[in-house]
Amino acid sequence: MSFDRRFLVSFLLGLGLAVLASRELLSAEDATSELQAYDARITKADRDHWSYQPVRRTEVPEVRNNDWVRTPIDSFVLALLEENGWKPNPPAKPHDLLRRLYLDLVGLPPTIEEQDRFLSDPSPERFDEEAARLFRRPAYGERWARHWLDLVRYAESNGYERDAAKPHVWRYRDYVIDALNKDKPYDRFVLEQLAGDELPDASAETILATGFYRLGSWDDEPADPAQDRHDQLDDIIRTTSQVFLGLSMGCAKCHDHKFDALTMHDYYRLSAIFAPMQRPQSGRSDLDSPAGSPEQLAILAERDRRIEELRIQQRRVRDSFHDEFLASNKSKLPADVQDAFRTAADKRSDAQKKLAADNQAKLDEEIVANLPSRRRSRFDQAEQQIAQLRQQVPDLPRGYFLIEKAEPPPKSFLLLRGRAATPGPEVQSGLPAVLVSAQPAFEKRDTTSGRRLTLARWIASSGHPLTARVIVNRVWQYHFGEGIVRTPSDFGVMGDAPTHPELLDWLAHWFVHDADWSLKDLHQLILRSNTYRMSKSWNDKYGEADPENRRLWRFPYRRLQVEAIRDSMLASSGRLNRKMHGAGVQLDIPRVVIEGHADRDKIWHPSSEEEQSRRTVYAFVKRSLVVPMLEVLDLCDTTRSTARRNITSVAPQALTLFNGDFVNRQASHLAERVAAEVGDDSAAQIEQAWRHALCRRPTDAERATMLEFLEREAERLVGEAAAGEDMTADDARRLALAQLCRVIYNLNEFAYPN
Repeated sequence: MSFDRRFLVSFLLGLGLAVLASRELLSAEDATSELQAYDARITKADRDHWSYQPVRRTEVPEVRNNDWVRTPIDSFVLALLEENGWKPNPPAKPHDLLRRLYLDLVGLPPTIEEQDRFLSDPSPERFDEEAARLFRRPAYGERWARHWLDLVRYAESNGYERDAAKPHVWRYRDYVIDALNKDKPYDRFVLEQLAGDELPDASAETILATGFYRLGSWDDEPADPAQDRHDQLDDIIRTTSQVFLGLSMGCAKCHDHKFDALTMHDYYRLSAIFAPMQRPQSGRSDLDSPAGSPEQLAILAERDRRIEELRIQQRRVRDSFHDEFLASNKSKLPADVQDAFRTAADKRSDAQKKLAADNQAKLDEEIVANLPSRRRSRFDQAEQQIAQLRQQVPDLPRGYFLIEKAEPPPKSFLLLRGRAATPGPEVQSGLPAVLVSAQPAFEKRDTTSGRRLTLARWIASSGHPLTARVIVNRVWQYHFGEGIVRTPSDFGVMGDAPTHPELLDWLAHWFVHDADWSLKDLHQLILRSNTYRMSKSWNDKYGEADPENRRLWRFPYRRLQVEAIRDSMLASSGRLNRKMHGAGVQLDIPRVVIEGHADRDKIWHPSSEEEQSRRTVYAFVKRSLVVPMLEVLDLCDTTRSTARRNITSVAPQALTLFNGDFVNRQASHLAERVAAEVGDDSAAQIEQAWRHALCRRPTDAERATMLEFLEREAERLVGEAAAGEDMTADDARRLALAQLCRVIYNLNEFAYPN
């Protein structure tokens, strides 16, 4: 190739414009050479970025105040504080610390009995015991699953115009809950979601885990199907790289990453890994699939083949009696329907065709019920055989995941400006060059390409520089509000540097080599630290120098997520339904919200109050119609991976918590509960409500204020009763108590725990 032509090709490739440099200017050999040139541009300086370095076991620093150190975490935090001559905040009050622990781990407040048990001996060791007890509760998985669901853009509908429900997608949510409760090692958790169908021990559980790939939005009628296919792959690449690696690979779709050493070649190598996966669908209909190993699926397919043969036999028996039955005049169908069936199918009018289609099942039932004995015997015998086959080979659970068939993978190409219509050089499967010294061999399996398993094993390896750092940082973020790296899904050049880099590496190394990838062990290490047990009180001097609390001189002050707010109301009111798993629950939505929808009679059917009283993680999340309470209190954006939710303070939040039907209903339930528990003593009612909702006793000033409120509110209700309305003093006090409970739910402390 001449110098001028080579210069042109390099220029085009450098800009990420591949098509002209492939089909019209380059041979296949030259195209391969130019793609390899991408890798050659990765320099040692690129590989020297801190997050690409091997994780190492850093030395635990020496500190002056050894009495404060309970775990190595404390040493790292205290060392940085002592460099500035600072001291950590004093410990939180016992009741505040207990509520923090419960809301953090299980998303529910401690009961009064649990409060009394801990407060009788609020020692550090008793706190450790409380934490260990919570890890054994199913509520732990329900609370922490929601964090993961934010990351993987979980919702139960497809988005776009029709926004149809994703069939059986909830099985993925249940998989995450159960995996966390079982403390599935994180490396295995990664393997199952990325390549659960390619594992040697693949099962229904591991295949359901691969639903991870299919959680994004889906257009059931795209204007450009080829481009839509690549957009689906782009969603997978972006989510996978952000969630597991903390890398923004999606930025290299149309050109080399502007900041990180990630090239278009890297992007399309990953695209080639995911390209063999297919979406089960029938036209606009999004389909689910049976979840099982290849052997189980083969057995199920053979069962279904035999059942279909028996169904054909039954249809023949039924059809042989069709005309005779209609001639007998025993049918109870309307006369016009019977006339439609007596008319030959090719001679029916449009009206008759519709009548026949609408009533075919009813006629079939009548024919079977009136079959002569010999024919009925043959029909029933086939039915018995079908029942036996189903008993011998039960149905597999149906799940929502992509499938990969045992056929040659499609070719993958570098795309000009990310457009499917302008393919460039062919690209082979591979990993980001900046993270590997050599590309791995992708070993094909009997039923799949094996590409995802190679990727998954690389990501889940103990030597990967990013995987452990990223998940350890996420767990830290969910406990402390901010990660050690405050850009939790961007460990690249433009991401924040770690505030405590030695601590991050120590934790990542410990997590892999000491905890053996156990998330519960990681939680417990954090919870045992005095760093976690600090108060949230403000220090003017420290706050002026470090307003963002980057040195961790206090425990951060933050609002609860909407799930914890809603679930705490249900728990404190005594109405929480602890039923686990299953299809999503449709919460109440104001009718005015639905009225503007084109399909308002079908789009939403609220579940019963008992079902709606389940934990919020089970709420049905429809992308085009998010439940207002969830939306206004900052539910994540379900169209993309959310590493950290927005925290807003807007008027609709106050209106929702003060005037919303759900909050008022739970306030009434809480009032009924405390009245039943302590009787008519107003002071006792106030204390009981305070302890259920805020997990502490009211101060003398708070008790006096609430007693005065009860009196004034009861008097107001009696005085404002409409003429002829029977408002007794007892009724007024009961309603006033409900209003008091509503006030408690609206206290700042309820949503912003101390």
